[in-house]
Amino acid sequence: MTSTVPAVVPSSFATAASGQAATRRPASGPLPLPAFTDRRTRRTVYALPAIDCNGRLADQAIVRVMGWKPGTRYAIQEQSGLLLVDANPRGVFAVTRQGHLYIPAVVRRRCAISPADRLLIAAEPGERRLVIHPPAAIDAMIADRHRHVLDGDAT
Repeated sequence: MTSTVPAVVPSSFATAASGQAATRRPASGPLPLPAFTDRRTRRTVYALPAIDCNGRLADQAIVRVMGWKPGTRYAIQEQSGLLLVDANPRGVFAVTRQGHLYIPAVVRRRCAISPADRLLIAAEPGERRLVIHPPAAIDAMIADRHRHVLDGDAT
């Protein structure tokens, strides 16, 4: 469903443009606005940091929202093109002293992540998980949503 917002031109502008004296229109309540149906149903926190040439993601806000401190161990696994990052005392990786996450080279190569690429991170504090979307996953997600909305399949 596509919603459009009609243009609202105050009468003072319309009359001033025509050279007539501006008259005030009586207040008739709030302006009409369309009802939008998309509402947030999750408490996900998002970030879009760039990855550096050493595989570090320097978004400390995401690490803080998860409650992870420097030294917190975590595990990374790839699933369907996404990276799932979970705090795990037996994890191979640890949050750096600066509060950065590290994505190893083998994972970066597998997911075609290059230095300076921006990765969409979805922090799910309730599930104690980060979901990292590499550029290819973002492209697929956006293309699917655009196809759904722009090709008229939206409901």
